[in-house]
Amino acid sequence: MPVTLHRVDHATWAADAQVALDLSRIYADAPAQRLPLPADDYIRQHLESRGTFCCARFNDRLLGAVAVTEDPEAWWLANFCVRKTTRRRGVGSRLLALVGEAASRDGRVLRIVSEPLTMDDQLLLSRLGYRPSADGRYFQFEPPAKESPE
Repeated sequence: MPVTLHRVDHATWAADAQVALDLSRIYADAPAQRLPLPADDYIRQHLESRGTFCCARFNDRLLGAVAVTEDPEAWWLANFCVRKTTRRRGVGSRLLALVGEAASRDGRVLRIVSEPLTMDDQLLLSRLGYRPSADGRYFQFEPPAKESPE
């Protein structure tokens, strides 16, 4: 599935009705206990606080998203969600890989706060190359070391 990365900021969300609808549909599929607010309120508040969403785009539709808050050394990820109808097809893994590549190009690392994560979330992050920080406050993406040519 050729999934590409699409960044959504407040201006994009406000100007593109399809983007707004797709984000709303993505987060409507999230379990209610996962989001701090109802889906549309969460999206609006995150974007108004200068956050962005990194989204998985396929055939001009957004299928998955993760909220991103930036600081000088890291992109902090939260509330990762893939549309129910698209789960278990590799969209989420591809999205996280694309986000990792974009953050690396920007000279940043990826981090996820540990506190709200379930054990299943932590296991998935470990399989994807995230490691807990020494103090356990967050998980940080640590890409596999590239093999040097012999």
